[in-house]
Amino acid sequence: MENNPEEFGQTAGLVDMAEFPKWIIYEDENFLALNKPGWLVCHPSKNGPLSSLVGAAREYLGAETLHPVSRLDRETSGVVVIAKNYAAASKAQKAVSISGAVKKTYLAFMEGKLGATATISQPLADDKKSLVSIKTCCAAQKPSAKSAVTIFRPLSHSRRGGRGFTLCEVSLLTGRKHQIRAHAQWLGHCVAGDKIYGPDETLYLDFVERGFTPEMAEILPIKRQALHAAAMDFGAAVPELNLRAPLPKDLREFAEKYGIEVPEKYL
Repeated sequence: MENNPEEFGQTAGLVDMAEFPKWIIYEDENFLALNKPGWLVCHPSKNGPLSSLVGAAREYLGAETLHPVSRLDRETSGVVVIAKNYAAASKAQKAVSISGAVKKTYLAFMEGKLGATATISQPLADDKKSLVSIKTCCAAQKPSAKSAVTIFRPLSHSRRGGRGFTLCEVSLLTGRKHQIRAHAQWLGHCVAGDKIYGPDETLYLDFVERGFTPEMAEILPIKRQALHAAAMDFGAAVPELNLRAPLPKDLREFAEKYGIEVPEKYL
């Protein structure tokens, strides 16, 4: 999963179909599971089939219709599950809808030193005060807020590079939009490279207009948010979907640069 500057422009680059098979972590007659790169959107866009993960999957399989079971933000890498038929999709999506039936594990490189496990139980709602229309916020007093619980477990800390970072294993007990990123900000340890929930939300607006610029590189330690969906286990509901997505090259290089030890099971 190589990255190049064009992939972090206003519009993501197109999928190289010669590379696509390298992203496959599981496939059978019902499901296709992929290790999505951290520059690619999941759902089809106006820029053609090769501008999204689902569009590229359709091209790869020669299928008109596919059913995404899970999704990730453009700048989050890792496990994405796509069903090849309606019956498989229904089975997997039913499991996802049941609290605790599907276990998701993320890796997050977070700003600062988090010394102990933190469980954040803060309801989330749309942030109406933000300049960024898609942003959420912790809003316990808002009637529209939905319950959200995230567990951050520190695995290691940076040993060099001048900036302090913590690698956390993150578990979700709920599944809300931008949950990890919003809770990380509330905790005071935003995800490294986060243009919305990081040091200045206007970085995201600038990114939409101009792509990743040299000025952003002075503020953000990495071109995209350092968040990776490392594992997704459907348990007894869909036992064949016990999935692992190795940490991609850009995050391995980030860890190496700052001397952050990554457990072998995630490499």
